[in-house]
Amino acid sequence: MERKIYNPIQKDQVIFLKTHADTDGECTLVEVELADGGGVGLHYHKTYAEKFDCLEGQVQVQLGKAVHTLSPGQSATAEPNINHLFRNRSGSPCKFLVELRPASRGFEQSLQIGYGLANDGLCKPNGFPKDKLALAWLFDISESNLPGWMSMFEFILRRQAKKARQKGIDKKLVEKYVRF
Repeated sequence: MERKIYNPIQKDQVIFLKTHADTDGECTLVEVELADGGGVGLHYHKTYAEKFDCLEGQVQVQLGKAVHTLSPGQSATAEPNINHLFRNRSGSPCKFLVELRPASRGFEQSLQIGYGLANDGLCKPNGFPKDKLALAWLFDISESNLPGWMSMFEFILRRQAKKARQKGIDKKLVEKYVRF
């Protein structure tokens, strides 16, 4: 089974090289091809570290306040509870590995569902799902957290994620979009 997903809004693709199931929870490993201008905003994770290894082009990784521009062969790791982001501002696509330790099944599912929603036209131009309950639930299962003043929105997101579970939205999304 092919484990490649594509997001037509962000114009990036992810290949799942190792999943939670493959490694008995040790790590998740994905290869990301990121279009110029793409990336993920500032956030942090409490339960896993996220390592970025540049393969082609250049990817920027911010750890805390420091921005690192990685070239092929270079890496950077966001340890748990460290604010981080990644983005491509190089003018051309870049390719890099992302390794989560330990693995995160929720992260794996959130990517498959988010990209599936984008392919089905169910996301806004910014890539966020149009359904606010789905968005909150995906945020929750990816174990993402918002830094600083933005953290005040987390209470609302977590409450909305609970509502999504109560309505069975989580089960419907997993059934429709999670393939592996």
